[in-house]
Amino acid sequence: MDTVKDIVAWLAIAAAASPIWGALLYVLWRNVICPRLIPAADIERLAADLRERHGERAAEAASAGEFQAWRHSDGVAQGKWRRVRRQIERGG
Repeated sequence: MDTVKDIVAWLAIAAAASPIWGALLYVLWRNVICPRLIPAADIERLAADLRERHGERAAEAASAGEFQAWRHSDGVAQGKWRRVRRQIERGG
């Protein structure tokens, strides 16, 4: 009978912790995984466009986009602009 009580206790703990794990997985998905799913061709196109429009200040323009996304709590856009900024800084 102790085994059944242990199982029930662990299930209760897992049920109580599930919103925490769900929120953590959602944040990881939106802020880490989704920005990496943006095709490299799109990042290169944005970097080339910023270089054409802003010249030497293209990295600053990308940084401004990243900051704006951070202010609006948009993790996907923030990751996109971070990748664009790094592409510009690499010179590629």
